[in-house]
Amino acid sequence: MPLLSFPEAEVPAELRCQVWQLQEAAWPSGEPDPGSSHDPALAPESLLLVDGGRVLAALDLLTKEIGHDGGRYLARGLSCVVTDPAERGRGHGGRLVRAALEAVRASGADLGVFSCDRPLRGFYRAAGWRELPGAVLVGGTARDPFPTDWPGFDKVVMADLCTGRARAAEWEHRRIALHPGTVDRLW
Repeated sequence: MPLLSFPEAEVPAELRCQVWQLQEAAWPSGEPDPGSSHDPALAPESLLLVDGGRVLAALDLLTKEIGHDGGRYLARGLSCVVTDPAERGRGHGGRLVRAALEAVRASGADLGVFSCDRPLRGFYRAAGWRELPGAVLVGGTARDPFPTDWPGFDKVVMADLCTGRARAAEWEHRRIALHPGTVDRLW
């Protein structure tokens, strides 16, 4: 079963329609497909696990340079990770998330970083990501921040420190200013 990768804006229409249906099932907006789910400034890349033209699982990788601990780092993060509900429990999501980790490492990024609901951290750990204890990912913008420690959230920050520079920086128990903007308020 092939794993396909496209810039989000170049996902073939028949596959994009399926991705939007999976995203709508997971996070209903009631809106028609806008054609893209992310800010183009974040260079969204869609990874799709496809079987016979059917999308079984999908995710997007977003990219941004961030400032942290006195340095600048190229960060990539997972967004909109979704598996067809009829296909859950068959390893498709795990395969896709592992492939995303390898894509982050191969891209030259300093780190992969994203947030997830606390109950999902075991799923991401099993795919090779690690939790950054006490870390807070700050999304939104500097003027309108959207942190993972927002009241009522139960989020954790997952990461892979790909380069020696990233491994030398302090990430645990730190606020990480991602600030991806107003479209992708948080990865």
